[in-house]
This record gives sequence, structure tokens and C-alpha cells, in this order.
Amino acid sequence: MNEAFANRHKQSTMASRNLSSLLLHVLLVFASYAGSHAGSIAVYWGQNGNEGGLADTCNTGIYSYVMLAFLTTFGNGQTPVLNLAGHCDPPSGTCTGLSSDIRACQSQGIKVLLSLGGASGSYSLSSSDDAASVATYLWDNYLGGSSGSRPLGDAVLDGIDFDIEHGGPDHYDELAKQLSDLGSQAGTKVYLSAAPQCPYPDQSLGNALQTGLFDYVWVQFYNNPSCDYSSGVSGLSSAWGTWTSSLSSSTVFLGLPASPDAAGSGYIPPNDLTSQVLPAINTASNYGGIMLWSRYYDLNSGYGAKVKSSV
Repeated sequence: MNEAFANRHKQSTMASRNLSSLLLHVLLVFASYAGSHAGSIAVYWGQNGNEGGLADTCNTGIYSYVMLAFLTTFGNGQTPVLNLAGHCDPPSGTCTGLSSDIRACQSQGIKVLLSLGGASGSYSLSSSDDAASVATYLWDNYLGGSSGSRPLGDAVLDGIDFDIEHGGPDHYDELAKQLSDLGSQAGTKVYLSAAPQCPYPDQSLGNALQTGLFDYVWVQFYNNPSCDYSSGVSGLSSAWGTWTSSLSSSTVFLGLPASPDAAGSGYIPPNDLTSQVLPAINTASNYGGIMLWSRYYDLNSGYGAKVKSSV
């Protein structure tokens, strides 16, 4: 009887172990699957007065990051200029009304950043001192500092986005370090993001990205046929692999036009994105999701809403 009981106990223990092992395997598979689809959507807002308000943009539930585009003039001794197209007029003070919108977005867990640069505008950094001066200006006027002339009012943005597309690469690494240090000194986090072009390394942001300080990098996989969807899934995923492996400390996003009209090349139809492209890239450990240019085009195409569940 004792031997029979011992055998039954041994069999029961083995069965329990097998079940535990099976459950663990299922959980690991699920975690791997979930992890590969745990992406978010970032969007640029501000360059079209017909794209709706900032609070309305955040209230869609589509986006986790919103970049206010753009601070088009800065550096080299210039007076900084904020350009939010038809939304408001900074010189007359009408953009201060965005403070309540910014706080409404942040209350939903959405990070709101000010984007520097853009495809047009007058910007460059002439020296280390110039980088420090611009960092102080950004801290005092948009981040955790104080100024009597904050263009967006008293709301404190989450960070700064670098969309540097011309003017040379010098000193942007120092600007990133200065911004990061200003936050640390105040006991707060200044999030840094960047939007390099997909050819690697980016001519304007290559040095800055090597600092390892950028939390989010939305690589522009558009207007670059050599590495965007014009080169096929294989060409795009090859470039993606280069970016993700070189930016191990950053979360990397696939930057896309939200409609065929939003860029000269690189548009990916929603079905192609979800069935072909995302499965080829979302296994990267630092995959973050997608970035869309821009809210105006996404409002009209519905692209973000169509793909969100697959991102």
C-alpha cells in the first residue's frame, strides 16, 4: 500500500510539474506576442489650422505622444520664433490658451513635446555657448523654468523634439546634454526625442543621437526612397534593423506619412502595414510603435485609428 501510494504521489507530482511547465510556456509565448505588439502612436500637431484643436487631438485616444510643430527659428543669436500655423499667433499672446489643452493631454498620460526645426525655417547652433543659451531659453519658456513671456502659457511641456533637417549637425549633442542636465538639476525629467531621416547615419542628428540621451526616436521612413516603403519590406526592414541596433538605449518608432498626400514617398497602405511591415519590425526589443506626419493628414485619412490595434 505504501509503495502504491508513493507511486501515485510521484505521478501526481510529475503531472503537476508538467502542467506548470506548460503554463509557463504559454505565458512566455503570450508575453512575447504581447511585447511585439505593445506599440504606441506619436503624431505631429501644429502645422495646419484645419487639423482641430490640441485637446481634441488627444481626446481621440489614438496618440501617446504629441509633438508641437515647430520652433522654426532659434540659435545663432536669433530671437526664437514659434510657428503653429493657423492655430494661434505667438507674438500677440494667443498661444497661451494652449496651456489648458496641454494639461488636458498630460492628464491622460500623453506626453507633449515642443519640436525644434522642421523642413523650413532658420535655425542652427554656432557654438557650445549658443547651445547652452538655447537650452536655457527652452527651459525657461517651455519647460520647468520661469519667464515672463512663456509662449504657451504656464503649462510645462514634457520635453523637446529635435526635427533638425538642415543647417548642419554641430552642437546638437551639446544642446541635448544641456537640456538633460537642466532637468536633472531641478529634479525632473526632460524627455528628448528626435526625427532623423531613415538613411543611416542621419546627417543632421547623427552626433546628437550618439549621446544615448534620446528617449524616443521616430525615424522618418518617408521622402527617402532608398530606405522607405518604396524599397519594399526588405529594404525598409533592413534600414530599421540598422537603426534599432544602433540605438539600444532609445525606443524607436517607424515614422510614416498618414496619407499619400503627406509625403513624396513612403506611404504604406494600412493593410500592408499591419500584415507585412509591422511583423517584420516589431520583434525588435526597442520597438516603440509608429509616428505619423501629421495630425491634419491623419484626421482626414483615419490612418491612426485603422492601425492602432495592430501597432
